[in-house]
Amino acid sequence: MDYENENEFSALLDMLQSAVVDAWSVPLSKDKCMLPREKTIELIEEIKRQFPIEITEAKRLLASKEDFVANAKREAELIRKAAEEQARRLVEEEEITRIARAHANEIISTADSKARELMRVANDYVDDALRRTEEAIGAAANEIHQSRARFRSLAVSRPVVAQPAEQQPQQEPEEQPEIIDEEPLEE
Repeated sequence: MDYENENEFSALLDMLQSAVVDAWSVPLSKDKCMLPREKTIELIEEIKRQFPIEITEAKRLLASKEDFVANAKREAELIRKAAEEQARRLVEEEEITRIARAHANEIISTADSKARELMRVANDYVDDALRRTEEAIGAAANEIHQSRARFRSLAVSRPVVAQPAEQQPQQEPEEQPEIIDEEPLEE
């Protein structure tokens, strides 16, 4: 319904209303009035002609409104479904990320634990090797001290007798180890 037809229809109704309001009352009656027959009939016929146009326009507007509402509902449903799908994907991605982080943390924790255990085992091994080396060196030092002590006691207990040079065989003298009187090694 366009604005011009709406104004025309309203104007026709206003004219009919004015005709009734301005009409003469029927004598001895408050509810009845007299109207000019021909003018009133023309006015009513014009309203009848305009009325179907108005009804058709109203029906068209109502159908347009219903189509618009239906389209809006379809579009809203599509938007809702797309939003639900996106939310589902985001939740799945978040769950995958959470699981991956938990798995990564578990791997890191296991690696840290294994690294600490390997460090402990390596430290124990090195400490044991150093202890055995220290014991071996200590035993060797004791052996050396004992050997020196025996050597000294043998050297002191045998007096060197001088023989005449003629009686000694003509051998080149052997090099004798030099005896160094040192303090015993401390352990």
